[in-house]
Amino acid sequence: MNGVSRFAGRESVPPEECCRTADAASADATIALDGANGCIADARDRTAEFLRRAETERGLPVPARTVEPAQLVVSELVTNALKYAPGPVLLRLGVADGTLEIEVWDTDPTLPPARAADAGRVGQHGLEIVLAVVRDFEARREPVGKRVTARLALFE
Repeated sequence: MNGVSRFAGRESVPPEECCRTADAASADATIALDGANGCIADARDRTAEFLRRAETERGLPVPARTVEPAQLVVSELVTNALKYAPGPVLLRLGVADGTLEIEVWDTDPTLPPARAADAGRVGQHGLEIVLAVVRDFEARREPVGKRVTARLALFE
């Protein structure tokens, strides 16, 4: 494979600082995740907060029905990154052209495999769930690790 896949030790940080937003007022936010207890739930909360800010501070219409799927995608991608990659994880959220872009970077260069749906399989359905919800999905190897990007339509 060419390092791109397309489909249609964490740092020592106090738990209350599990996730940190680089620029709270922008239409883009990068959040460092350290893997502490509650970090995945905090990433979901930060996603909802980001979408509220995009609407109130940037005037972007964000339908309420978009928030939960966005949180689900963030939860699945961050969970996989924290589960399988040693080291820090970065979550980037951005809004452009009616699309929420969710990027998760981690230190493991292994691209996530696309598996056929299998109701008998226990676990490992996260990517299936993500692919069912998003408009576009891409996984790309980086010089260090990989970057997984999911794009979710804000309105349709």
